[in-house]
Amino acid sequence: MKVTFIRPNIFDDRLASAMEVLAFAILKALTPPDVETVLYDERLEPIPYSEDTDLVAMTVETFTARRAYQIADRYRCRGIKVVMGGFHPSMVPDEAALFADAVVIGDAESVWGEIISDARRQTLKPVYRGDDQRGLDGVRFDRSIFAGKRYAPMSLVQWSRGCRFNCSFCSIRAFYGSSVRRRPIPEIVAEIERLGRRPILFVDDNLFVDVENAKALMRALIPLRIKWCCQVSIDVACEPDLLDLMRRSGCVTALIGFESLEPESLTLMKKRWNLKWIDYATAISRFRDAGIMLWGAFVLGWDQDSPDIFDRTVEFAIRHKLAVAGFNILMPTPGTRLYEELRSEGRLIYDRWWVDPRYRYGEAVFVPRNMTADQFTEGCFRALKEFSSWRSILHRAMDPSTVLRSPMHMLIYSLVNVRLRSEVHRKQFAPFGAQDDMDPFERIQAKRLHLGMVSA
Repeated sequence: MKVTFIRPNIFDDRLASAMEVLAFAILKALTPPDVETVLYDERLEPIPYSEDTDLVAMTVETFTARRAYQIADRYRCRGIKVVMGGFHPSMVPDEAALFADAVVIGDAESVWGEIISDARRQTLKPVYRGDDQRGLDGVRFDRSIFAGKRYAPMSLVQWSRGCRFNCSFCSIRAFYGSSVRRRPIPEIVAEIERLGRRPILFVDDNLFVDVENAKALMRALIPLRIKWCCQVSIDVACEPDLLDLMRRSGCVTALIGFESLEPESLTLMKKRWNLKWIDYATAISRFRDAGIMLWGAFVLGWDQDSPDIFDRTVEFAIRHKLAVAGFNILMPTPGTRLYEELRSEGRLIYDRWWVDPRYRYGEAVFVPRNMTADQFTEGCFRALKEFSSWRSILHRAMDPSTVLRSPMHMLIYSLVNVRLRSEVHRKQFAPFGAQDDMDPFERIQAKRLHLGMVSA
């Protein structure tokens, strides 16, 4: 038996900055040794559809859903079974089931053995539900599945799953619920030691669930003498000891979800706690004093936002010399409170924007209260262009506390900013999926017409 793992791309294009997909390393480790496995990451390489295989397994995000359905359609036309998992199929399993023989809801590792056994017997079930409450002790990663792939030179490590916060626009809580599970720290240390001296990216949605456990992890990392990056909540800046441990253990960059400069917008997204402990300027200053570069994430287009929010936000990011910043257009994803609210209010421009062939990357998918959809789209794009201009990149680089602190800091800053600059125009207004493949929903409609299931 042969299993083909596939990571779909958003666009019909290749990316030079793709990172490993840890889910496939976990599934590879759980696959019986007599089962052949191969991975095709469409961000790096084309998919050889003519190659023989018995089962295709895809991880699907909302942004890659349309392309995933196109890929699945081509395999299923050849009689090859397809199983889909990940955030998007878990949020809209009925939609994913139109294009897959089996859909996994939740984490797949607890049911992967059953899926393999059923595939051998050709008795795949329509739905498999993963156990998202079991502990993470003993999770294994077989990174041999990545051999020969030109991924970014950074090793990915996961300590925990879930987030203690419940922001209205985020799908993390919808996927994992309110629980946060962690792997034992000794297992993290052993894994990093096996990976060698490459920079580490912790992929946790929020690395610091609680202060004491975070401090214990940092102390365990110090002897490893590594450089690492992570995503954290802003309240870390209220813990001087923790910031010092981050510095001593090798933290180079941290992503913080500032989200908005407007307190009213933070209230709307259920993230007013961003301002509960510390103001943004003080938090940035404390990270800078610790020598940690900041990646600021902003989400724009809330009902309290006026058209000047874009210029004010990018000016804030440049003035405070954020190493990197994302000015993200507010995207209501299925399974979130935000999506349900906008749909019930009739404000969505595209009901299922992720598969609508008219939608283009970077466009508004709903109409805000205080601006037009065109103002919304243009404002986010303008902020991205201004922040990634050469003038901005050079200005923000002149920071002796962070960017100029070490050759490693300078290298990471340069590589990330140059990459993001090249992607600003490349991605904007690009259509989802491959344009030479038939729209997946059109194919389903044509098949139903052929079978007499619907009228023309």
